Amino acid sequence: MPGNNSNYVAIIDGGGANIASLQFALWRLNTEAVLTSDHEVIQRAARVILPGVGAARAAMDKLRAQQLDRLIPTLRQPLLGICLGMQLRVDGSEDDDATCLGIIAGRARRFAPAPDRPVPHMGWNRVEKTRNARLLDGIADGAHFYFVHSYAVDMVATTTGCTDYGRTFTSVVRKGNFMGTQFHPERSGACGAKLLQNFLQLVD
Repeated sequence: MPGNNSNYVAIIDGGGANIASLQFALWRLNTEAVLTSDHEVIQRAARVILPGVGAARAAMDKLRAQQLDRLIPTLRQPLLGICLGMQLRVDGSEDDDATCLGIIAGRARRFAPAPDRPVPHMGWNRVEKTRNARLLDGIADGAHFYFVHSYAVDMVATTTGCTDYGRTFTSVVRKGNFMGTQFHPERSGACGAKLLQNFLQLVD
């Protein structure tokens, strides 16, 4: 069990890549970050992050194998999903017709490629605030963040930030304690660091 108290972030080990970058980003904010699939460690954490890259069905299969699909919806502390980790909280995905956690209404759809819009959507893009979003406090409207993805969730009732890439999609979402970013804050420079800091300081 990490430390002697619960003042740490549990990063759910769902097989995602680039975990070291996320851990380093949190360590730079003086926060202990523990990669784990242990239910008790996750439940005791002050904050939880669900990262992810790759295919939705494979990621959900891994969560189900560890019964994390049952645990995650019951968590009450702030939980941030990143990239695929955000998509896994909606109802489903066109990616292998995956059934996801169903915490947030919505479905991830694949981008339609175009000569000026290759798929995956990779690189820096703007995030526009759609309503008050605590995760985006202190970050300019239209700030740039780093994206790598082929699927995206359409605009939903709980969207708090959006981005355009041939269509407008949800890039920041929040429903109660469940939050998500389609972009990678750990790879998004000062704006990403500020967003992670906001997540760490969130009290409501």
